[in-house]
Amino acid sequence: MERQVNPIVLRPGEVSLADWRAVYRGAAARLDASAAPLIAESAAAVERILAKGEPVYGINTGFGKLASVRIESADLERLQRNIVLSHAAGVGEPMPVPIARLMMALKLASLAQGASGVKPATVALLEAMLAKGLTPVVPAQGSVGASGDLAPLSHMAATMIGVGEIFVGETRLPAAEALAQAGLAPLTLGPKEGLALLNGTQFSTANALAGLFEAEVLFRSALVTGALSTEAAKGSDTPFDHRIHALRRHKGQIETADALRALMAGSAIRASHLKDDERVQDPYCLRCQPQVMGAALDVLRQAAATLATEANGVSDNPLIFPEADEALSGGNFHAEPVAFAADMIALAVCEIGSLSERRVAMLVDPALSGLPAFLTPKPGLNSGFMIPQVTAAALVSENKQKAYPASVDSIPTSANQEDHVSMAAHGARRLLGMVDNATAVIGVELLAAAQGCDFHAPLKSSAALEAVRAALRARVPTLEDDRHFHPDMELAIALVRSEAVAKAAAGVALPGVTEAAA
Repeated sequence: MERQVNPIVLRPGEVSLADWRAVYRGAAARLDASAAPLIAESAAAVERILAKGEPVYGINTGFGKLASVRIESADLERLQRNIVLSHAAGVGEPMPVPIARLMMALKLASLAQGASGVKPATVALLEAMLAKGLTPVVPAQGSVGASGDLAPLSHMAATMIGVGEIFVGETRLPAAEALAQAGLAPLTLGPKEGLALLNGTQFSTANALAGLFEAEVLFRSALVTGALSTEAAKGSDTPFDHRIHALRRHKGQIETADALRALMAGSAIRASHLKDDERVQDPYCLRCQPQVMGAALDVLRQAAATLATEANGVSDNPLIFPEADEALSGGNFHAEPVAFAADMIALAVCEIGSLSERRVAMLVDPALSGLPAFLTPKPGLNSGFMIPQVTAAALVSENKQKAYPASVDSIPTSANQEDHVSMAAHGARRLLGMVDNATAVIGVELLAAAQGCDFHAPLKSSAALEAVRAALRARVPTLEDDRHFHPDMELAIALVRSEAVAKAAAGVALPGVTEAAA
């Protein structure tokens, strides 16, 4: 993946999906200077609210079911420290560093909108940790997606007070030691600050965004391999005629058909069977690519729009309104929008992989493809692509199980105070695994489709698809006789994951997800 060199300037409330993606890919990030007055005024408002002497949730009361317990002024700092330590109760493997960094950037942009009541020094420490490559070790399990991503964000907040662990490059250090090495001092949290840091949807949103960004790469790659499979099977490009899709009016379907047609433009393989072909219609896995992939594109774009909004919002509680010196309690921490978006991404990823596997199954079946059985010149002596198709089927089946909507589940927490939760956290966290599965399926299809086209030599496909074949063949030769298949698959999967497959089809505009949602 390409790395962003220049730091991303986070303008709170106005950050694009492209910028969030750059942070996920490793770009540095810093706050726009215009945020400073908003942060300072919000912190000052908390002091003014405290001076009134009235009970205000999260500032001088307990939390959740204990909201009715009043906390004395002398204990307010201890209250904020206690909530961070007690809520840092996650389990499981640490979240991946790229996603943890994205979570930190999301929290930074949220706090900088001046509605959370944190001090400038608190925001500055979070920004400095991002800049210096200090990434909190955050166990990935333990959030139900309301009341905010409490456990994972608490682990992040704990490192800011010198508790827990921090990744510095590949090294895992005690938080206090890592901060000291970077010339940073741990915080003493003031009123409202601990709650502001650990409340919100940034864990769920970061995971959902990561899934979205990788799903976009998957989608584009699957368009290319789908076109290559159509060529391998000597399928028709007539189903991609613009007029067909204009009548149905779905934007994603129209753009997908246009891309497939462009990918096959100028193909000698296609020209060879334009006339006198006994077949009337192709199987759905070829013919209905615009309808299935186009629907997936529309769904991904809808999810992207939701996540773009969420990433630019403020989702902690209570929220501070300095103009009125009010702290209003609500429920912005409820991650239902993120849960729905994650479920939509999961469905799209599942279907992209499912359609690809059906194309692989079609190619290895001589009755359907017209190609040698299992795409080997000597079937029987050689098994060819028999088991790679089985592997693809296994991965698709696994994704079907994972695609069950997380958002329809709920379990009461906090002594029934938090009686409906979104399950956005694990709904979003499952996405990268699903994309990995589907990416492997697309990798298998890339190998199978290229092998199928090899049987049509000396006929060639379009310039775009021949460039894709060349990119593969530079690493993986044609399969003449059975050999250790796993290395071939790993190389093909890496090409898909790195976006090299989509980029190799130079000159063809492949529809995108995040740009359209911006």
